[in-house]
Amino acid sequence: MHLSVVSSLDSRCREAAAGRLDQGHPDSVTVFHDLLDGSVVLRRVFRGGRLLEQAETVLEHGCLSCTVKLDVVPTAERLAGLGYGHAVLALPPGVSVEMAVAELGRGLGREAVVDNAVLALDPAELEDHIWDKHTLYESGFTAMPDDERTSGEFLVGELAHADTVLIHPGLGAALDGNEREGSEPWRQGTELLAQLAPHAAVVGRAETFRPGCYDGREAAARTRRGSVRIPLASESGSFRTVLHKVERPLHPGRFRAALPQLAAGSHWMRGRLWIASAARTRIAVQGVGPRVWMESTGQWIADRPEPLPAGMSDVDAALGWHPRFGDRGTVLAVTGRGEDVDAEEIRGLLDGCALSEEEMLRDFRELDDPFELEATL
Repeated sequence: MHLSVVSSLDSRCREAAAGRLDQGHPDSVTVFHDLLDGSVVLRRVFRGGRLLEQAETVLEHGCLSCTVKLDVVPTAERLAGLGYGHAVLALPPGVSVEMAVAELGRGLGREAVVDNAVLALDPAELEDHIWDKHTLYESGFTAMPDDERTSGEFLVGELAHADTVLIHPGLGAALDGNEREGSEPWRQGTELLAQLAPHAAVVGRAETFRPGCYDGREAAARTRRGSVRIPLASESGSFRTVLHKVERPLHPGRFRAALPQLAAGSHWMRGRLWIASAARTRIAVQGVGPRVWMESTGQWIADRPEPLPAGMSDVDAALGWHPRFGDRGTVLAVTGRGEDVDAEEIRGLLDGCALSEEEMLRDFRELDDPFELEATL
C-alpha cells in the first residue's frame, strides 16, 4: 500500500492538500482524523469525494500519539486489507508527520510505502505563527491542555521533515472573504519558506505536484538535533540566513550574555554548541520566534571511547571533521528578516565567545556553568 501523509494546523488547507494527493489514484481513499474534547477521535473516510465511513472512538488516554497508534495505524491496516492501493492520511492538527510515519512503520503488519510527507499551510499566516507565544492548546489547535508547543515550533518541525509544502488560502482567508494569493503577506510567506525549508517543493494550487519524493533517511538526517541545513541562496526577498562556525569551545558566561542578542529578531535559530563547561557534550540549540532552548544530544564522537556502531554514521561529523578537535565545534544558523539579521554582528558575537589560546590551557572545570549543563547532561 502507498501512503501520503498530511499535517496541518488549518482545516481548509488540510482538506485542499488531501484532495490534491488523492487525485490520480484510481484506488485511493482519504482518511481525516480529528482529536476532539473528551478524548474523542473522529474518523472520516472518503473515496472520490464521497463519504464512506464516519465513526467516533473514545480513547482511555486521549493524546495525539495514542490517536495515531490506536486509530490512524489500525485504519490504514484495515484499508490495505480491503485492497486499496493508496491512502491519504490527513492527521489531526498538532500531529507531526515524523511521529505518524514512525508509528506506521512500527505498527503496520504489511509493507507500506510513504510516497509523500506533506505540510499544508497558508503562507500569509506563517510569520504570525512563528511569533505567536500561545501554545497549541491555548490557540485551539489541540484539545490537550499539557501541549506546550507553540504553532511556530510545530510548523518549523514539520517544515524540516516534509518533502512538500502545499500552500492554499486558509480558514481565516475564507472567513474574511480574502483569498490572499498574490498578496504581500502571501509573497513574503513564500519567501520565508524558501529559507526555512530549502529542500521542500512549495506547490500552489496551479502548480504541478510531484508524487513519490519522500526519503525517510534524508528526513531523519535533516531533523537530527543540532543538524544544520541552509539554503543555497542565503537571501530570498525580505529574508536571509546567516551561518557561522567557531572552532574553539565557547566560554559559557560570554555565550550566555550573547544569546539574547543572537536570538533577537530571529525567526529560526538552530545549530550545535561546544561549550567549555560541558566540553564532552554535543549541545543542540534551537530558537523559534520568542522561544529558545538547549538540550544534550550525547557525547561528541571524538570523545566516545568506542566508534559508532556498524551501520550508523554522522554526515555532519564526517564532512566537518577537524584535525585537532574532531567533530567538536559550534555551528549556528540564524534566519530572519534582512534588517534584523546582521551577519557581521552574529559572527562578532560568536567569535567573542570563543576561548582564547590562554583560556584553552586552563582546566575547563574551573569555569562557571551558568546553564547548569553539567548538572543536567
